[in-house]
Amino acid sequence: MCLVALAIDQSSRFPLVLAANRDEFFQRATARLSWWSPGGGAPDILGGRDLEAGGTWLGLTAAGRLGLLTNVRRPSAVDPHAPSRGAIVPLWLRGDLPPDRFWMQVALSGHNPFNVIAADFRRGECYWASSEVPAPRRLERGLYGLSNASLDTPWPKVERLKGSMRDALALSTSTDELSSHLFDALADRTFAPDPDLPQTGVPLELERQLSSAFILSPDQRYGTRCSTLVVTERVNKRLVTHVLERSFTASSRVALLRRSSLQDWPPRYTVEGPAEVAVQAPVSESEETGSDELSAVLKRGRARGLLKPAVPRRRARA
Repeated sequence: MCLVALAIDQSSRFPLVLAANRDEFFQRATARLSWWSPGGGAPDILGGRDLEAGGTWLGLTAAGRLGLLTNVRRPSAVDPHAPSRGAIVPLWLRGDLPPDRFWMQVALSGHNPFNVIAADFRRGECYWASSEVPAPRRLERGLYGLSNASLDTPWPKVERLKGSMRDALALSTSTDELSSHLFDALADRTFAPDPDLPQTGVPLELERQLSSAFILSPDQRYGTRCSTLVVTERVNKRLVTHVLERSFTASSRVALLRRSSLQDWPPRYTVEGPAEVAVQAPVSESEETGSDELSAVLKRGRARGLLKPAVPRRRARA
């Protein structure tokens, strides 16, 4: 995963929206969006899968966890013998580690530089963590952008995608319309002007090629392999989450679309009692997005947020 925009509780109708591109070498074997088992008794994961190392860059579980990963572009720090960063997301999605223990285990595992966003909606919590910072940061309601640097680093493509998501949330009246806007934003091949390019330690020409949202190298060996959306819609006081993945090859202009819809996901956060588990909905596949309307009539009302409000710190007594 190389580019992400994430909106949490920025719309009463669409309380969770995620748009992301994964860039990778086309020769690296990959499985498209599906439910798959990571083994070891862990819950099934809905997401793509790296068939070379066995991990994933983005996934969720029916029990209410979501995780995603981006690399940090720092060529001088890359160890070719380091363990695959794709193992980080399945570790989180396993569901048996609280954030502090998860982060301690990941921080000591020797991975190359990375970012991870880890949400546990059963607990109403979402965190950003990185190999570049000493401790995870809890995310509150907001609109966030992430690429191959720290969270909300204002790279041009990050700022453009955040702006597109903000506009799409304001204008869209259906899940299909919102998805169309976001897929268009993820397909943007506009290069950033040279003065706005980051300096990450790669040659200038490569920096230019990597500055667009959608990437395809001149030799067609590397580029955007898939665009993924996670769109949660509030329908008659219930949540329906649509996961859509468009996958690409270097030579074909036809994007293969896979999608799955989960009822009552993400679950409502709870302090005590059994957690709700969504049904693992089937994944469908097509070569066109179609125009079927996914949205139902929406009853307006005061909406409960997905994240638990942070507990304010008590002031010390004088």
